[in-house]
Amino acid sequence: MSTTKTPKNAPASRTLRDEPPITLETIRMIAPTPNQADKISTAFALDPVDFESIRTSTEEQIGLSARALEAHLDETALRIHLDRIVNAFIRSAHGAATFYSAKVSDARRETAKLSNEYRDEDRDPVLGFDSRAARAREFAAKAGLNAFALMAAATGAIDAYETVTGTDWKPYSRSGASSRNVGRQAAEAELNAFGD
Repeated sequence: MSTTKTPKNAPASRTLRDEPPITLETIRMIAPTPNQADKISTAFALDPVDFESIRTSTEEQIGLSARALEAHLDETALRIHLDRIVNAFIRSAHGAATFYSAKVSDARRETAKLSNEYRDEDRDPVLGFDSRAARAREFAAKAGLNAFALMAAATGAIDAYETVTGTDWKPYSRSGASSRNVGRQAAEAELNAFGD
């Protein structure tokens, strides 16, 4: 009996190249809106998120860092550095928003199960099920406020990028194979310039 093993270095069926770029708009579609965030904090007695304060402080901190680097980095290096920082904020906010969306689905499913358990009035509800559904809802609420706060930080990072560079931030996207080959050939030619 022989088993076929997939080589460790085998390419994944879905690569980063297949994924659409993540934008602030992508995050806004799945993270709570300001109105939803207010409702969540009220309904679950959680501290509200001060979106504007987070956005402003993130913008200021990145701006201060950029000003400290300006004397040591050329314009292109600074722009690339800031682009990487913004991408990190965007990916973090997107991850939190995706997690929130999944937790809302879990909370709805647990609550629906609870309703089904109560459909037959002659039966006693499953012990502890109500608290499990309530915990799922509370977990989703906390995840939502986390996502909203990180979206505020991502917004501030983009604002800082645009203030420092004077250009709009564009989400990272991988180029196709042909442009990679051209880029590799150009890189090899440039590296040859460092040789004898």
